[in-house]
Amino acid sequence: MILIMVFMFFISLTDVFIAGRISKDVQASVGLVSQVYFIFVVVATASNVGTVSVISRLYGSDDLDTYRNAVYSILLTIFVAGVVLSILGVLLSSIIIKLLNVPESIKKISIPLTQIYTAGVVFQYVLLCTNSILRASKMVKRSLFTMSVVCVTNILLNFYFVFYTPVYYNGIALSTAVSLFIGAVINFIFVKNIIKGALSYTFYYVKKIFNIGWPSALLQIGWQLGTTTLFLIIAKLPEKNVEVMAALTNGLRIESAIFLPAFAFNMANAVIVGNLLGEGKKHEAFKNGIVTAVMGVIAITVMTLIVVIFARDVSQILSKDSVVIKESVLYIYISMISEPFMAFSAILGGGLNGAGDTRSVMMRIVAAMWIVRIPLAYIMGITLGFGAPGIWWSMNASIVAQMILIARRYFKKEWLDYAV
Repeated sequence: MILIMVFMFFISLTDVFIAGRISKDVQASVGLVSQVYFIFVVVATASNVGTVSVISRLYGSDDLDTYRNAVYSILLTIFVAGVVLSILGVLLSSIIIKLLNVPESIKKISIPLTQIYTAGVVFQYVLLCTNSILRASKMVKRSLFTMSVVCVTNILLNFYFVFYTPVYYNGIALSTAVSLFIGAVINFIFVKNIIKGALSYTFYYVKKIFNIGWPSALLQIGWQLGTTTLFLIIAKLPEKNVEVMAALTNGLRIESAIFLPAFAFNMANAVIVGNLLGEGKKHEAFKNGIVTAVMGVIAITVMTLIVVIFARDVSQILSKDSVVIKESVLYIYISMISEPFMAFSAILGGGLNGAGDTRSVMMRIVAAMWIVRIPLAYIMGITLGFGAPGIWWSMNASIVAQMILIARRYFKKEWLDYAV
């Protein structure tokens, strides 16, 4: 799982690196578009939580027929949803970008990027769903192979399209869409062997998956809208707003290197807890969830120190603008303080998701975002005039609040009796 997250990190890092080679406007646009794009893939990312929770339990129960039917049913449903949202994304991208309160130079670049990205949503849906199925079925190495191919393809095509074809910066999005298509095909070949003996479409398990997944959908929407709102708050800064937007884009990508083990452990914890609960081992599920979280915090702390030490070097790689580099380094120095708290909450949250207790995770993270982060960001960044540092400190405060809320829920143990 960590290696898979490493590949995903290099994909996103390459996008920002190439954008930074072009201009700060393109770099800021890539950051903004990534937030809009995730709104369109929220159904897939949310269903992944439900898929892992349900499929991991069915896999652990050894009920082969039910397991195959559930896999077939969710995969077909996700494919249809992906097609619909790809079409809507292409049609609505221009309208959405024009409604955002960002500089016109950013809008002009963001519209075609968003249209190309959203055209590949259907491939993203299939890839995410099949990755979840393979992960829940203890076939994560196959998912690893697929993501390695996606990573290499994306990076190579990124450089080729941007620097050697007329599509220019639009190649950043085009390389992503093409690589997602290749990955979806490879994963479907793997999953095809699982669904070969499926008897019929079973709406019952699709309903179960989405009942567990819809809180994660709200969580993803709330989180992405919150991050987009941060971009809009930054746009209100009296000076250097474009540079700070580019710095946030860079900082989030650099910070995602630290998120790698956290979210790898998050997803692994969901499978571990789901499999153990499927086997009826509640105490082991609770204990292993904590052990996984502690392991993740240790890994995160080490990586945090490394990123802080090389913050300026990495920032200089991602941008050639001196102001953007300076703001990126400042973001890293401030945001790194909350990384261990983020890791602990994210990994325990993965255990709760694996148990199907997704509502509590959603409510706590959304509350930390919209009750703590967003109001504080506006007050400290705009009203009190602290600027970008005030916004970065508000993000730290929300992470600490999130950790406290999720840890309390986990240690109450009520989720151990949650029925999937």
